[in-house]
This record gives sequence, C-alpha cells and structure tokens, in this order.
Amino acid sequence: MPSFYEFFAGGGMARAGLGDKWRCLFANDIDARKAASYARNWGNKHLRVEDVAALTTEDLPGCPDLVWASFPCQDLSLAGSYAGLRGERSGTFWPFWRLMKSLAKEGRAPAAIVLENVCGALTSHRGEDFAAIGSALAREGYRFGAVVIDAVHFLPQSRPRLFVIAVSEKLPLAGALGESGARTQWHPANLTTAYERLSSESKEAWVWWDLPMPAPRQTTFADILEENPDGVSWHTAAETKRLLDLMSSLHREKVEKAKMAERRMVGAIYKRTRMDETGARKQRAEVRFDDVAGCLRTPVGGSSRQSILIVEGNTVRSRLLSPREAARLMGLPDTYKLPMNYNEAYHLAGDGVAVPVVRHLAAHVLEPLFATIAADDQEAA
Repeated sequence: MPSFYEFFAGGGMARAGLGDKWRCLFANDIDARKAASYARNWGNKHLRVEDVAALTTEDLPGCPDLVWASFPCQDLSLAGSYAGLRGERSGTFWPFWRLMKSLAKEGRAPAAIVLENVCGALTSHRGEDFAAIGSALAREGYRFGAVVIDAVHFLPQSRPRLFVIAVSEKLPLAGALGESGARTQWHPANLTTAYERLSSESKEAWVWWDLPMPAPRQTTFADILEENPDGVSWHTAAETKRLLDLMSSLHREKVEKAKMAERRMVGAIYKRTRMDETGARKQRAEVRFDDVAGCLRTPVGGSSRQSILIVEGNTVRSRLLSPREAARLMGLPDTYKLPMNYNEAYHLAGDGVAVPVVRHLAAHVLEPLFATIAADDQEAA
C-alpha cells in the first residue's frame, strides 16, 4: 500500500480522493478550524497543526511514496492580489519545497509529488511563477507535467484546477501515461503557453500526462439539493425580490424564460461587482440555469456565497447554498462531518480539492505508477 503526506490538508479532501488504497503518514495545515474537521473525520494521529515554515524533516515520519500539496491559491487567483509566489499565502510553496529538498538530502525523497492550485498559477507574473515551480522540480530530479481538470466532468460544479504531477526521474513511467504532445481536453491554451515559457532544462523534464475521459456525469445541480437543509433558511419574498432587482436585464430574462419552462428550474446565483453603462461599479446578481453550480469560493463576504434560485411557474424562491450542498458539490459523502458554523463549513468546502478529481488522478496516473514499482521490486526479489 503506497504511503503519502498531505500538506495544506484542509479537511482532508485529497485523502478522501486517494481512499483506502493509500496510507497516510503525515498531514499538515496551519488553520486550526480546518484541522479540527480533519481530526473529526480522519483522527489526529498523523495530523500536525503548524505553519509549514516551522516544520523540519524531524516532524516528517517515514519515507512517503507521494506528497500531495494543495498550497494556498489566494495570491494566484483572479480574486487575489496577484502577488503570486512572492505573496504571503501562495508563497508558502517555498518553505514546503525546502522540506522536500531536505527529505531528498536524507534519502527520503518522495517518488511522486502532486501540486494543486488555481489556473492563475499558469499566468501569474507572465508565467514566471509556474516556470519557477518547474525549475524547482527539474533541479531536484523530477520529470513533471501538468493537467487542467474541471470538476464539472465529475460533479455539477464548474471548477477548473491545475494539477502539476512530478515523478522521480529514477522511476519508469507506467504504460502510456506520458504522451508525446498536448491533448486539448487536459492541456488548454494557457497551459501550453506556460510550457513554452519554461526553461530548456524544464522542457527536457516535461511529461505530457495523458488521462482517459471520465464517463459522462449523471448528476445535476438540482440533484445535490437538500429538501430540508440545515444551516440555512428560505429567503422572504422581499429578500428574493431584492436579489432579482440586482440582476441586469440579461439575467432577468433568464428568470422569465425559466418561468415558462413548464418544469421546476434550479438556478445558481453569485453576486458580482460589474461596471454599469455609466462606468460606475455596481453589485449584480448573476444566475445560471445550466444544471451546474458556479465555482465554490471561500465566504470572505456575502458576495462569495452562492445562492439557489428555484423557479416553478410564477413562484420564485431563493436561499443560500447549504453547507451539506457545498460539501456534495466537492464530492464529499454525506457521512463526512462538517463544522456546525455555516461560514466554517462553506470555507472548508470552497477551499478544498474536488474528491473525484483526486480519485481520477490516483486511478489513472499514481496507482499505475506505483503498481509498476511494486512489480519491479517483486521481480528483483
């Protein structure tokens, strides 16, 4: 059974995706509230609540096969400050990387490393941040590549994320994991542009990871809704009217069309700041009725929390997305224990990694890789 460390672990969604075929040796997060959720669901035997910069290799037990790191995205995202890897939060990649280099000096380098972040990591500082990560990996003897996977292939949530997968150059690639060129479904234009900006050393270490497409998704946004949600209440008629009044004519037209659909229509709403016709910034409510939720975000303010709009003829109801619905949109089972506080639960989900995406990567890249290693070791024995 391959082993792993989980850095920036949050509520343990990478662990949930890896599943019981994997053995956790160590988990780390600086956020005590997220760590409390991790402990409620996974126990605290391997959990260390600490700033990654304060850790040393003495805190890291054993020799992991895999290290997973969903390092903070705030300085790389559209909603962030664009400070990139120089920022206070996303810059925590570097103390994490110092730990990886120290493990290598001790002969405990992981065979594989997966880094997960927002797609803004590809373009931050004109691609320099992504190139810096590539150089760091290549100099430590890793072959690496990246894929962009949208959780919408698995869950009714639009959530594209970048996954950088690095494998020790000492290990053979299993089967046809590495293709000779980019594949459109996993390697969009922003990724291929980022690749072109890499150093020659990094390009030599690059792997065009290939993955099968998952089976067509069967669930819709309406399917994950709770009939009697905990933690939220339906808006009053006045509150729903205020939400509708925040819509532009384009989005009000969507609601009017939904009224004429002759069936129950479920929409997802985000509040956003847009420029009006005079150039002034104005808060707008934007709705989608395509059976998919918008990307979950952390609830920094009211505009970051997603709402539900249910239209049945002329009856229109609205409320906030419930904590359990947010967890379902991330692929967490209903047995997963959520925080009681609404914002904490929503933050836990919005800041996590989609569970079935992790499982897809594990099933089609990581587990074939380690199965090959195990077979080679058995043959050598």
